[in-house]
Formats: sequence, C-alpha cells, structure tokens
Amino acid sequence: MASLLRSPAATRAEALVEQAAGAPVLPLGSTPEPGAEAPAPPPVEEPSRALALSDVIAVKSGPGEALIRLAYRIGIPGHAIAAPFRRPQATRVLATVESPNRGDRAAGTALRAGHFLIHGVRLPIASFDFSVSAHQAPGVERVVHSFSWLADLAASAPRADAAAVAERIAGLWLHSHAAPGKGPAWEAELAGLRLVAWLVHAPLMLGGNDKGLKARLLAAIAETASWLDKRAAKEPAGFGQVAAWAGVVAAGLLLPHGKPRRLFGEAGLVTALGDMVGEDGGALSRCPAAQLDAIRLLTDLIACYAAAQVTPPPALAVMRELLVPPLLALRHGDGALGCWQGQGAIPADRVNAVIEASGVRTRPLGQAAGWGYQRIKSGETLLQFDTAPPPRAKHARTGCASTLAFEFSDGPQRIIVNCGGAALAGGQVPARIGQGLRATAAFSTLVLDNANSTAVLLHGKLGKGVETVDFDRRQIARPGHREATRIEAAHNGYASRFGLSHQRILTLSGDGTELAGEDILVPTSRNGKRGKIGFAIRFHLGRGVEVQLSPDKRGASLLLPDGRLWQFRLGGDRGGAGEITLHAEDSLWVDGDGRPHATEQLVIEGLALRSGGQFSWRFRKTG
Repeated sequence: MASLLRSPAATRAEALVEQAAGAPVLPLGSTPEPGAEAPAPPPVEEPSRALALSDVIAVKSGPGEALIRLAYRIGIPGHAIAAPFRRPQATRVLATVESPNRGDRAAGTALRAGHFLIHGVRLPIASFDFSVSAHQAPGVERVVHSFSWLADLAASAPRADAAAVAERIAGLWLHSHAAPGKGPAWEAELAGLRLVAWLVHAPLMLGGNDKGLKARLLAAIAETASWLDKRAAKEPAGFGQVAAWAGVVAAGLLLPHGKPRRLFGEAGLVTALGDMVGEDGGALSRCPAAQLDAIRLLTDLIACYAAAQVTPPPALAVMRELLVPPLLALRHGDGALGCWQGQGAIPADRVNAVIEASGVRTRPLGQAAGWGYQRIKSGETLLQFDTAPPPRAKHARTGCASTLAFEFSDGPQRIIVNCGGAALAGGQVPARIGQGLRATAAFSTLVLDNANSTAVLLHGKLGKGVETVDFDRRQIARPGHREATRIEAAHNGYASRFGLSHQRILTLSGDGTELAGEDILVPTSRNGKRGKIGFAIRFHLGRGVEVQLSPDKRGASLLLPDGRLWQFRLGGDRGGAGEITLHAEDSLWVDGDGRPHATEQLVIEGLALRSGGQFSWRFRKTG
C-alpha cells in the first residue's frame, strides 16, 4: 500500500538514494534470486504521511550539522562558526573546477571577435548597454547577466587567449552593477547562475593581469554569495530558486570558511529541487529548456564538489537521474527537442552534450502523467502529445496555451510541429509576434472561435483556462496487425466561455504508418446551448514539407524533404453546421538557434453546433 501512496518519482528516488548511499538494491520491478532473502516489505503509511519526492531526497544530518545550519541561518558569520578563534581569511577561490559541461564554440568565437552571439543575432560588445536601466530581450538578458557565455568562451580558445575577453566583458558589467539588487541582473535565478559560472570558470575570470579587476571580481563574488544567502529562501518554487541555492552551495564549497554556508545551502537546495519537479521528474514549468538547464546546473555543481573534495548529498545525483528521462521523451528522430512551452527545437548536439556531461544513461519516459507529454514510438514514427494543463502562473517561464497539441515525425523528418520560439522573441524572431507564438493557434490542435484555451498574459504568464485534463492510454488489438496505441484526452479550457469541452483521440498503428485522430466537442451541461461556433483544427507542417491539396479539398499529399510521402484525409463529421473546408495557410517554425523558417499549415475550418460535434482525420504513409 505504501508504494501506492508515493509518486513514481518518489519510489524511484528511494531506490536511487539507496544506490548512491552504497546499499544493495534490486532494480525496480525485479525479483530476488532464488534462495535469496527477500527484502522486508515497506511499512504501511497513512495517506497523510505518504512520502513526497522532497521527503525522499531530504538531506540527512546529525545534530551537529543541524546546529551549524541554524547558526548560519540566523546570521552568525561563517568564519565565526567554522573558525571562531581565527581571523577571517580573505576571499579567494580555493579549488579549480573541471566541469564536463562544454559551451558553444561558435558563440565563443564570436565573443573573441567582439560580439555576443545570442539566438543567432550578433550584438557588438563595444556598444552593448550593460546598465541597470537598459531594456534588452529576455533571452539576451539571460545570457549576458548569467555569464553563461563564459562556457562558450572557454570552449573556443585556450585560457590565455580567452582571458582578456572575459576581463573586458566582466569589467564593463561590474561598472554598471556596482550594487546588488537592482535591475534584471539581480533576479535570483540569474544571480545564482552567475555565481556558479564565476566559480566554475574562475581561472578564466581571475587569471589575467589586471589586479584591480581581480579584486573587484572577488568582492563581487563574496557580495553575491551573501546576497543569495538572504534571497534564496524567499524565491517561489521553481528553477529560479534552485539556481539561487546552487549559487549558495557553490560558494560554500569554493570560498574560505564555507562549510556552514554549504550545509545551509544544501538543505535549501534539496528542498527546492523536490519542489521544482512533478511526480515523474518533469519540471513543473513543463519547459524542456528549464529541464535542460537544471541538468546542466547539477552537473556543474557536482563538479564543484569534486574540486573541493567533498562528497555531495546523494539527492543531487538522484535528481539529475530523474530529470533526464522526461527530457529524452521530447526528442524526435533527428535528436532535437519538440517545440513546447515557448522553446524552439533545441538542436541534437546541444541536448546530447548536456546528457553526455551528466553521465546518465537511461531510456526516454514514455508515459508521463505529471510532466504531461505522452510519447509513442512505433517503427520510425514518433508522436508527442500534450495531455496536461499548462504550467501554473508561478511556474511558467514562457507559458503557452498548448493543451492537446501534438508533434509527429517519421525518422529524422518532422511532419507535424508546433511553431515554438516565443521565449526567443527579440532576437531573429520579431518581438511583436512573441505573444502570438504562445497562442493556441500556434500549436497543432483545435481552436474555438479563435480564442486561446488558456488566457495568455504578459511577461510569460498564463491566466484562466484549462484546469483539468482527463486522459486514458491503452493498447488496442488489431487482427493481423501489431497492437495500436490509443490516447484519449479532454480539457475544460473552453467550458466556461462556450459550454464545450475539447476531447482528442489519437491512435498510432503498431507499425507507425497510420495516425488516426478525432476531435470531439462535448457540451458541458445536460442541455447544450443553441447556435453555432467557429472552429479550426490546425496542423503546422514541418520545415520543407511540400503540401498539395486533393481536387475534392478533402485531403492532401505531404512530401517530406527526403522523399517520404504521407497522405492526409478528412473523415466524416457529425455536428458540423455547414461546409467543413480543408485548406493550406502560411505558418512558421522556429529552430533551436532562434531562426524562424517559413512553413505551411493544414487547417480544417468551419462552424460547429453549440450542442457538440465530432471531426475525424487520418495521416497515412504511402511511400
């Protein structure tokens, strides 16, 4: 019974914690060898005492460490706790970190040539406005103020050649940010990432000949660490809080008298990690970029432990291992990620580099109720289906109204996609269309009355709309064929405005050559409303897909760039109030480097009765 009261991630986390601690454990789902002593069954727990993920990975410590944490939390300086009868040491970085994470060599080369290269746009360093009052695109602010560009610079040249560039940019930044707490640079997430980057790449930052700049950087490191000590606990749950605590822990590992800070930070970090993810290891922001960032950050932090020769809490490795399978579920056959929650199709080399650096070897997560993305792979065909509400406003990074959208690929070729790229607006993607890329119409799903299924607000936030999604997944036997996989899901995002819920059924054949779909509008009250309402079912086509409508306007041929051929066909409809048309429209798709590409979309359009309707369609591979 106890295992039923835990989330899947909590159950798996318990096994991983035991492995990390050196206890012999059986693989999940296995049985003991004949004659071996079976492990004792877990104690039965009341529902109110069932273990949550944060409980499973919580830092275990004795009374001495607990007392140190308490003393540091109430404001006693670290040196007074760690060495009460000695003079405090001057700020210095105690060890050199060797992180397996690698930056983008092209972006680093651009830095050496005098430009930031962000989302495909070159921004001259000499004329860049670092000031507190400057208004930059969010993606630009994130790269510049988090100092993530240090990894790119380190990947592009030997340290001696890159140090001068790092010094130049750091000097310009410090000149504009003399005091902490003001401007976007002092969002806790960016401050935490910046502190980790400074410490991981300390030889690059501090290895130059400018003694005055070195002193200013060391003072900034100490000041940022002290600021995060006070700020991290006040941040809402999510990656921002995790990044803030990671900065505290890194400083505790690599600055003098750091043990009290480290112990204090570890407790906060592990709790924040447990609060950041859902029941299956997916970030509550439902954003693949946030998932990727979290894996990369944990890899850097574990490298800091290795440099300091301190054993990390088992929870850090556990969380990293839990984060990888949901991310892998969003990879298409080309190795790049799907376009979800504002992100472009993050390229395969970037994803592979982060996964390889983590050292985690695992399979994609197929069924993810909490993460919300269902994955079906049959033959070379892969389907990704969003079967969960959008993230809550407090978790959303660039929240999108994408419920019941899907992406569909055949080998390395993408057939059906979402537009993506809202989080990259302000680079090559014009800022004025960023809001539109978050709308339901920018996703491959049904839209009622040209309205969003969840309200899209400013600054990446979301309002009212989809609150619940009911879904069911099952295998369907077909005589003479391999079992098909059927997923049925329904959301209530249109219920309050139009009195209708949207139900979508997707069935992928066992050999991957046919995808059958039904979009159903179901009245939410016994007496359905009278009248008609406009609807559109949109299928955004992958880059390079050539579309040709059939003469009867009930189907289309889709020729993929490598010559594969798929046929699209409308089925029957019930509840249509007039002619249902199929036509092609312009669309766009944003790649992982922030470049928009002109594409097309198929659109089923017409009027539906307010009392409900049913519309079926089918993709079939013919060549």
